[in-house]
Parts: sequence; C-alpha cells; structure tokens
Amino acid sequence: MATTAISREKHRLAIGLIGGSTVVIDYGGLRLVTDPTFDPPGSYGSLTKTEAPALGGGEIGEADAVLLSHEEHSDNFDNAGRAYAARAARTITGTHAAQRLGGNAVGLAPWQTAELTRPTGELVTVEAVPADHGPRDGKRDPWDNVNCEVVGFLVTSDGLPSLYISGDNASIERVREVAAKFPQIDIAILFTGAARVDFKDEGRPLTLTAERAADAALLLGAKLVVPAHFRGWKHYSQTPAELVAAFGDAGIGDRLRVPEPGVWTVLDPA
Repeated sequence: MATTAISREKHRLAIGLIGGSTVVIDYGGLRLVTDPTFDPPGSYGSLTKTEAPALGGGEIGEADAVLLSHEEHSDNFDNAGRAYAARAARTITGTHAAQRLGGNAVGLAPWQTAELTRPTGELVTVEAVPADHGPRDGKRDPWDNVNCEVVGFLVTSDGLPSLYISGDNASIERVREVAAKFPQIDIAILFTGAARVDFKDEGRPLTLTAERAADAALLLGAKLVVPAHFRGWKHYSQTPAELVAAFGDAGIGDRLRVPEPGVWTVLDPA
C-alpha cells in the first residue's frame, strides 16, 4: 500500500481519501474529486462533523471534474465544497442537482454519459448509475427517489481499470443493476458507514452497511474495494473494523483497502 501524501501532482492512476465522502481520483492524468467537503468540524443542521478534512481544496488543486452524487446533504457537499466545485472544469451530477447548481454543472440521469479528455487525448466516459439513499420502502420524493436524488458513477477509459463509485446508495438491488450492465468492475469506491439519522426511515441505514458492501463487491466482481463515507461524521454508525470483519467473513478481505486520509491508498506505479 502506498504511503505517498496526496498533493497537487497528478498521476496515471491513484485513489486517496480526503475525509467523509471526499475522494481524490487521478485517472489517466485527470483529477476527479467525489462529493467535496472541506468545512471544519462542527454542527451542520442536524448533522455533526467530527473530523477535519486531511487537505483543503487548494492543497489538492482544481478538479478536472467533480463527481457529485448529490448536493442536498452537508456530509456530501458543504459550503467550501460548493466553492471548490464551482472552480472545477465540470461538476457532473444528477439532473435536478445540476438545474439547482447551474454554472459548470452537467446533469445526468441514470445510464446517461458525459465525456472527458485525458491529457494524452483518449476519452474518459463517465456514466451515471442508479442509487437509492435509503431502504426500498423509505420515503420517496415526487421523482421516486428515496429521500433525495442520488447518482453513482461508472468511469471507463481505454487502458485503465473500470471504476465504480456508489454514491450514497444503500440498495443491493441498485448494485445488481450496475453489475448486470457491467459484468466486471475493476475498482469499486463504496460509500459505506451505515449512515443513520433517527428522523429518517426509522433510523435504518441510508448508505451501505459493512455486510452489504461486501455483498456489493461480490456482485460487481470488484478486484479492489476502497471504502469512503465511514469516518468523520457522527451519523456514520459503523467503524473501519466492522468493514474489515465483514469482508473477512465474506472471504474477500484481500480485496479491501481501508484508506487513511491524506495519503494515496491506491497508486499505480506505472
């Protein structure tokens, strides 16, 4: 496991956690950042942030694309994260989120795609995939989203591993839909932590539990799993140790890389 500190330097392939749901992904020389959150610890409405981000937006540099699963919750998109996303070349998100954000936001419905161009000229395809932010029978909005609109992402490019980013998804059914369309996922970034709040869906998980994350990895056939969304906020109800135990129980402990914030967890030596 690499211990190189995350910096503004870009790599062919690297993945590292900043904190919460914020992951830096260098992919073919492009810098992608998921759900940017750079605010300090404190109370944010009904949610409490307990850890500072390992790095600020200025320390990782501007993103070639922000991959924003949703913009309605402060543990996925906070004040500093909004300012950071506005400076990115593009912010790729759901259709309703893009309408609300305006500016550089590109809205994708599930199975729609956007394209980015690597410094060497090859295309990177970013495909939005479905996600449910809570239990199947949870409260749905007028557009049939559980709690709110959330999308995950599938990122592909010639010569690079395929990359699945779950976003705030709690549904194995949604993972199964992705697996049916993409039979082999190389790397899965799973938003875990079994997030729970008492006033939503009877306190049931709003993101993947450790056990469901292991099931998702098996369904996807993922060779490598990097979890996010498991530390830094009070409403995350499961620990990294529970992730390790669940993957061990499933017999796939060797696929899991639990990241330490601020350092590259996966770094391609090529």
